[in-house]
Amino acid sequence: MTLPTTTIPGGAASTTPRRSSEDSRRAALPTSRRSDRHRWGTTVLLMLGALTVILPFYVTISMAFKTGEQAVEGEAFALPAPFSVEGFSTAWALTDFPRAFTISILITLATVIGTILLSAMASYAISRNWEKKAYRWAFYYLLAAMFLPFPVLALSQVKLTGMVELANPLGVALLHIMFQISFSTLLFTAFLRSLPAELEESARMDGASTAGAFWRIVFPLMAPMSATVGIFAFLKSWNDFMMPSLIIADPTLQTLPVIQEIFQTQFSNNYHVSFASYLMAMAPAIIAYVISQRWVLSGLTQGAVK
Repeated sequence: MTLPTTTIPGGAASTTPRRSSEDSRRAALPTSRRSDRHRWGTTVLLMLGALTVILPFYVTISMAFKTGEQAVEGEAFALPAPFSVEGFSTAWALTDFPRAFTISILITLATVIGTILLSAMASYAISRNWEKKAYRWAFYYLLAAMFLPFPVLALSQVKLTGMVELANPLGVALLHIMFQISFSTLLFTAFLRSLPAELEESARMDGASTAGAFWRIVFPLMAPMSATVGIFAFLKSWNDFMMPSLIIADPTLQTLPVIQEIFQTQFSNNYHVSFASYLMAMAPAIIAYVISQRWVLSGLTQGAVK
């Protein structure tokens, strides 16, 4: 085989093989095949993960719309025939759903608003004064609090709320905010480092104070991360069982997760009533996530890089 030659200026000709396009395609085939196998493996894992969520959700919907006779037949995956709302009406009456729902939503809204406002202000002060030792130690202190969950401090918190007369939904909301601040401040601080400080400097040149620059310039730009923090706080507060059950002294002021405990004792055979109550309790969390998921994803990605 005769190799093509190239002439070097001022010297003799040298033989350098030129790889043809066919050789390049052949070399790229193993890499392409590995990439395809990787994509197929990822797809299979995602499908299995989706099934672990879709199947229980399907069973919940199917059981909720069945009659009492259909629910005890043991065919969880069978469609209701006929559809019945008997479980919903019974669960509505047994749990006093309007009252429990109102208490739960008030606690959750107070938690979401308080967590966003306090965490945003704390993270702004920390991120803009990071060179000062006191602010760095304050940040580390908040991070250390993430390793102290409520079950570890349950006894002391129960006694403390009883001493200050906060053994009620207000005390639960305050504790929810306190236990959410650490993680939320971490998210807000990472997000604020991606925002240029020149925006605030321009506002100060126009006569704005630090508070004015924060509320008028910085806080509106934190909307994506606020949605992320808000949905985490919403889900944590809405689904919490342990804290309300230990803190709230009056049984008539309990939240939905605590009220639904009756279905695990007195009405263990009324599966359609239990699943109907669970479905009604899940609805606000699902709606909140569907509405805010676009901002949640953008907030996480924007806070990941500087």
